[in-house]
Amino acid sequence: MESYPPIRRVVTGHDAGNIAKVLIDAPATNAKRPQAGLVSTMMWCTDGAPAAAPVGEQIEDMGARILGTAPPENGSRFIVMEFAPGIASEMHRTETVDYIVMLSGEIEMDMDDSTVKLRAGDIMVQRGTNHAWVNRSKAPARLAIVLLDAQPLGIGHARLRGDQVR
Repeated sequence: MESYPPIRRVVTGHDAGNIAKVLIDAPATNAKRPQAGLVSTMMWCTDGAPAAAPVGEQIEDMGARILGTAPPENGSRFIVMEFAPGIASEMHRTETVDYIVMLSGEIEMDMDDSTVKLRAGDIMVQRGTNHAWVNRSKAPARLAIVLLDAQPLGIGHARLRGDQVR
């Protein structure tokens, strides 16, 4: 997985004079490796909606936070997931609405009794479904995923946010 290229992360904002500018332009470094062949890199998160975006050059790097699978309450979590060939996640579900963009490669999402294949350029809106990601191809797969906190469905056993570390 070390062969995956770093992800350039550009974060914009405003200086004290309200002039728009780039505040962060560097590789994203907040990566979790829950198992061999799987990398989840945190890009950004928000603590609520509407999201805070205060003026000033001294901002909290919301991509440096350590979070569980779920986003903060009423917030969001933006990650890039990378799967080596032959790698599968465990079956899981979150109380979220997820926007997923397949950046490169292909991946299959196994659900309770069906499977859907995503290829580069495909978009998915996932609404709290039980699923596992499986890369059955011979090439790496890269997905951009935004998780938005959602109202509980009251079914199954969702991964809950628990205590979030700031």
